[in-house]
Amino acid sequence: MKKIILTFGLLLVGIISVNAQSISDNAIGLRFGGGDGVGGEISYQKALGSNNRLEIDLGLANEFSNFKATGLYEWVWNLEEQFNWYAGFGGGIISANGTGIYGSGVIGLEYDFDVPILLSIDYRPEIGIAGGLDGLNSNVALSVRYQF
Repeated sequence: MKKIILTFGLLLVGIISVNAQSISDNAIGLRFGGGDGVGGEISYQKALGSNNRLEIDLGLANEFSNFKATGLYEWVWNLEEQFNWYAGFGGGIISANGTGIYGSGVIGLEYDFDVPILLSIDYRPEIGIAGGLDGLNSNVALSVRYQF
């Protein structure tokens, strides 16, 4: 019986330590490589809890005539000390080849430096729901954000 309780206790501590992490309350920066005619985006993240956050991205192109706005709800899990991985879903609006709305997912890896800099790479599949974004599109991007 003692072995079962000890095993259960160690398993519980392991699960808690894997999910225990600290994501910053706010982070702002740039996301490079957004695709869909909008190559770079201004990116903002707001913590909603200890392991989830809201990400809002705005991309502008062609002298501000084309834009892409995305909102994502993300869950964040710790891999190792300063490495996290995250996944989420959301959607947005785009005005590049006509105006349209789309659904989006995201999965990525991030590194939280000792200084307040967050570096991440992610993959974002998007599917057009209505308007200018047709079918399934996807992009990979590198992001650099300042945490505060």
